[in-house]
Amino acid sequence: MRALNGIASIDRQWLLATRGSTLWILRHSRVLSRSADGYLYIALPLLLAAVTTPGVLLLQHAAITFSLERVVYWVLKNSFRRRRPAELLPGFHSRIIAADQFSMPSGHTSGAFLFVTLLVVHYGATAALFYLWSAAVGMSRVSLGVHFPSDTVLGAALGTSLCLFTAGYLL
Repeated sequence: MRALNGIASIDRQWLLATRGSTLWILRHSRVLSRSADGYLYIALPLLLAAVTTPGVLLLQHAAITFSLERVVYWVLKNSFRRRRPAELLPGFHSRIIAADQFSMPSGHTSGAFLFVTLLVVHYGATAALFYLWSAAVGMSRVSLGVHFPSDTVLGAALGTSLCLFTAGYLL
């Protein structure tokens, strides 16, 4: 229990520390967050399947893995039932309204890391540069005040691990 209290304390400190920052990621957090709304996860695999041979397998892998991820994400979110920062921190206001009630894990971050891991699995290490984008998505969710940092860490682990898990069975 003490470990969880320590994580919660670090979460609050990190979240509040980012509020006044002028980093590029924080200034562009709405655009970064919207880039992980899911449209890219449909459009890019369809496009790649139309023009490359690995794209067909990517499309199949994406369909299976995102379906699994949504189920696991929903079960975790409704099991943890962690309230969002604006509900837990007095005087704190989020910059956007979240689509659902609970914050852990971050679905945007999970999806972004899952998608980049799909690209790495199917197109090689060069695609790993896109992990910068997925990390920025996670940071944007904290900056917008809808997630604590640990929500995004769990989301990143969830997306990455599910992709690698399904790759072990599909490839």
